[in-house]
Amino acid sequence: MTSPKPKLEDIEIQLLLEGVYRYWGYDFRNYALSSLKRRIHQFIKKEGFTSVSNLQAQVLHDQECLERFLLSLTVNVTSMFRDPSFYLALRKDVIPLLRTYPFIRIWHAGCSTGEEVYSMAILLEEEKIYQRCRIYATDFNERVLQKAKSGIFSLKLMQEYTQLYLKAGGKASFSEYYTAGYDSAIIRASLRENIVFAQHNLATDSSFNEFHIIICRNVLIYFNQTLQKRVHELFYNSLCPFGILGLGRQESIRFTSQDQHYQELVKGEKLYRRLN
Repeated sequence: MTSPKPKLEDIEIQLLLEGVYRYWGYDFRNYALSSLKRRIHQFIKKEGFTSVSNLQAQVLHDQECLERFLLSLTVNVTSMFRDPSFYLALRKDVIPLLRTYPFIRIWHAGCSTGEEVYSMAILLEEEKIYQRCRIYATDFNERVLQKAKSGIFSLKLMQEYTQLYLKAGGKASFSEYYTAGYDSAIIRASLRENIVFAQHNLATDSSFNEFHIIICRNVLIYFNQTLQKRVHELFYNSLCPFGILGLGRQESIRFTSQDQHYQELVKGEKLYRRLN
C-alpha cells in the first residue's frame, strides 16, 4: 500500500525552512508545524505574496524581508512578573538555595523583549543577592534582543505590571525600578549592569557556561518533540549539580530522558532541581 501523497504546501514549507536554515542559519525545521503554518500564512497575507514559494524566493534574496519574517515566527507574548505565583515560589523556595553560592549564574533562554529578565533582576535586588549574580539573557532574534537591552517599555504597560509585581511578593514601590518620561519608562541602570544580552539559538547552538538556574518559559511549547529533546539535553548539561530549571505552565520534563534526573521543587510551578 502506497503512502498518501504529501500536500504541495507542506513540501513548499519544508523547502522554505530548509532554505532559511542553509542560507541564513536560522533553524525552524523542528518547530511545531501547526503553529508555524499559521504564522507563515499570516505573513504571506500581510506581505501580499501569492504562495509559500513566492515567499521563499523573497526571503532568500532580501535580508529586510527575512528580518520581518523572523519577527513573524517569533512569539513575543510576555510581561513582567508573568504568573506571579511562579515568582513567589522563586522567592520562597529558590532564593534560599541561591544564597548558598558565592556567585550565581542565571540563564534566561528565549528571553524575548526582556520583561521576565528584568523581573528576575528586581526580585534578586529585593532579596539582596543581585550584586553577586550574572544574568545571561539570550534569544535568536537580534531585533528583540536590542529592545530588551534598551530596557525601555511602555509606561502604560509598566503601570499594569504594578499589580503583577505586588502579587509576586514585591517589597517596594514598583515605580522605584524605572524612570518615567513621556509615554515610556526605562529600567533603572543599576538593574541592567549585571545582565548580558546575547544571541543564542536553542535549535542549533551549544552550551556556553554552567548555570545555577535556567529559566525558559513558554518557549518549548512551540517546538516539536525532536527539538524539545535537544533543548532538554542542552539545559540538563548546562546546569550545575542541584541547579534549578524553570519552565512555563504548559511545559514539563515528564516523558523526557532527563525526567529521573530532576526533583520537582515546587508543585504546580514547573520548578525542578537537578539531582547530582
